[in-house]
Amino acid sequence: MKASHLTLGSQLKYPQFWLLGIAAGYIAIHLTLAWKADNSSLVGMSFLFWAALSSLIWEKRHSLNLESGIFSSFFGLSLIALLLLKSLSLTSLGGFLHISPAIFAFGLALLASGFKGLKQYKGELLVLFFLAVPKILPSSLTDISPLTAKFAGFALWYTGFPVTRNGILISLPTGSVEVYSGCSGIELVFQMLGLALLFLLMFPQKGKKKILLALIAAILGFVVNGVRVALMAILVAQGQQKAFVYWHEGDGSLIFSLVAVLLFGLLCWFLLEKAEIRNKDATESSK
Repeated sequence: MKASHLTLGSQLKYPQFWLLGIAAGYIAIHLTLAWKADNSSLVGMSFLFWAALSSLIWEKRHSLNLESGIFSSFFGLSLIALLLLKSLSLTSLGGFLHISPAIFAFGLALLASGFKGLKQYKGELLVLFFLAVPKILPSSLTDISPLTAKFAGFALWYTGFPVTRNGILISLPTGSVEVYSGCSGIELVFQMLGLALLFLLMFPQKGKKKILLALIAAILGFVVNGVRVALMAILVAQGQQKAFVYWHEGDGSLIFSLVAVLLFGLLCWFLLEKAEIRNKDATESSK
């Protein structure tokens, strides 16, 4: 017992154990707050992002330069402390839950490696930045409601519904819905872009495939949300208010996010399988 106690004590002298503890504690707090905010989509995406990013950092832990100066350490620790204090005194859980992961990761990177070492984490920081973008940029730059309304209206018209559209207002003979910025799908689009970047960090691709994957991810997020808006318009027209609330605010919104992720996952699986077959054929031909 004494030997193991000494071993633990010696381990705690290393900074990586403190960094690991701080990261694990904040991730637990963030996921708990997202759960309390009853934001199923954010909980799911945050869990996926945190798990994948933790795996990426763990894989390259031996190559990381963990040297930080006094100023960068103090600045990073101050950012983390302010986030924790803010988390304890929150009155609204809205945009903070989207923005705080990127701020925390930036502060932790400064604490671990200083300003000079930030380039070691540029991919991981960018992934978390995609969670924050819709809340950071002004709505005038991120509001794609008119485009979403056009797509949903076209989808309804194409499938035979007598639909009319006026700006962001989609009307059927017995009801109508307005597509506000919160329902435009911009958050899902950026989350899918973050997911595409995660895949590229784990499985690097060459040339145009990088741009193509990001483009497909963004389109998937937009299209899936557009179908959700069209479905809500049908439910309103049929007077199914409970079903509308479920798909608009309840777990139904999470289902559509899950569909987008699964479709993108299938694409990634196809690319990996194709690459594996190509490598296998190249190996066999070289024998």
